[in-house]
Amino acid sequence: MQADSRLLTQGIQSRYTGILDAFTKIIRAEGLLGLWKGVGPNAQRAFLVNMGELTCYDQAKHFIIRKQICDDNLYAHTLASVASGLSATTLSCPADVIKTRMMNQGLEAKALYRNSYDCLVKTVKHEGLTALWKGFLPTWARLGPWQFVFWVSYEKLRQASGEDDMEK
Repeated sequence: MQADSRLLTQGIQSRYTGILDAFTKIIRAEGLLGLWKGVGPNAQRAFLVNMGELTCYDQAKHFIIRKQICDDNLYAHTLASVASGLSATTLSCPADVIKTRMMNQGLEAKALYRNSYDCLVKTVKHEGLTALWKGFLPTWARLGPWQFVFWVSYEKLRQASGEDDMEK
């Protein structure tokens, strides 16, 4: 249903009238497993986002405090969350580009890409390596505030629980 917005902008009728209609049509056309189409690419993207945010935050926070940029406070948590958001965006953007292109190619008889790897190779070959980071700023604009809210909340909950600030 998300990909149908592209059809609407072209004046083409949406494929589904709602979620129940989508479920019914997908199950009829592709079987029950059709509902899980795209789980693989989505899991790959989620892995990359989580790897970027989880590995970067703690390293960035320790770096900021160790280099005496500031103490273990809201400012340090904010800086570390910005770094975490940048890392998550940098790692996940290529997966987002590939996933979006695969979704938008539709089900025509002559698909542009055979699979995610074919899409990756063709994108880099025809548009260059930087094409994998199209949409970087909007993605970061979405991930950045989430990182801030998540990590600052995490730190406040950690402090409220009495956990030590940092290992010395």
